[in-house]
Formats: sequence, C-alpha cells, structure tokens
Amino acid sequence: MNRAALEHILRAAAAVADVRDLVVIGSQAVLGQFPEAPDALLASIEADVFPRHAPEKSDLIDGAIGELSGFHQAFGYYAHGVDDTTATLPPVGRSGWCLEVHDLAISTLVAGREKDLAFLRALLRETMARPAVLRDRLRVLPMSMDRREMLQERLRRVDQDCRIGSDDRQRSAGVGCLPAMNMTGVLRP
Repeated sequence: MNRAALEHILRAAAAVADVRDLVVIGSQAVLGQFPEAPDALLASIEADVFPRHAPEKSDLIDGAIGELSGFHQAFGYYAHGVDDTTATLPPVGRSGWCLEVHDLAISTLVAGREKDLAFLRALLRETMARPAVLRDRLRVLPMSMDRREMLQERLRRVDQDCRIGSDDRQRSAGVGCLPAMNMTGVLRP
C-alpha cells in the first residue's frame, strides 16, 4: 500500500461512517509520518482504522470497504475496521491521524506475531525507530512487571537481530544501525 491508497481508504471510511476524524493504528500508519516509506514496510493491503469519536462505527467500515468487499476487489486494498482497544499503546499514543512511529513499533512489539516483529525489524533497520525511545515507552505501558520484562527482552532480541543483519550496511554507510531521527507528520484525509 502507498500513501495515495491510504488516503483513498480514509476518504471512503469517512464517507461510510459519516465522520471526519479517523485514526490509523496498524502497520500502514507508518505512512502518516513517512509518506515515502520503504517497500519492506508497505506489504500490507489493509489499513486498520477507526472513527476517533465513534469507534462503534468501525463495523460499518469493515462491512462496506473491508476484506472481500467490492472496494477490496476493485482496488486491491481495504480497510479493517478496528477500535481504540485494538493496539496496546503508551498513555500518550495517538497524536494525529496516524500513530507516531515509536507508538506503532510498541504496538507491534506487544502483538509479537512474526509479521509484527519483521515489521519492527524493518523500522529499526531503516532507522525510522530508535530502541532507546522504545525502551522509554515500554516503561510507561500499563502492564505487569513480568510482561514488561518479557517485552524488554523481546525488544533486545529484535534490536540485536537488526544489528547483526545490517553489519554490512553499517560498514558501507559508516553509521550505526539506529541513528537519531527527527521526522514528524500526520495524515489528513
């Protein structure tokens, strides 16, 4: 999916749900902050969205422009209507139309499926997310200490995978795997 496709989904979802304020929380939220994100981060054909002030209308979105709908068949991508409890986020999570990349990374870390961890590795390899920021955000997640420690260990392993997998790139570029980034932006339908 690319930025134009995400904007198309948002316009369609807003029309279906008769709302103006939508939030993108899935992997394609990366397009809000990084409109030209690398292909490795754009493999998904679905955008997880919900109306900010009416999450109960997500079912309308899912039914009208969701998976296997006429919209999906016509365009090759679709909306997945979710709600504000779908992603595990730090308390300051949604600051705009799309999750900030570190909040998105935390959400994928918590989900922990292989596709989520592959996405997180790509964010780290592309230097779009920083492990230090992720560790800080993990500290404020409302969860048990045992779960937090398990997630910290998972992050350590993913970061290590990134560093091992990018040694050649680091040497040729003369930089570490995870330099600081200062990019912001939101997506408006």
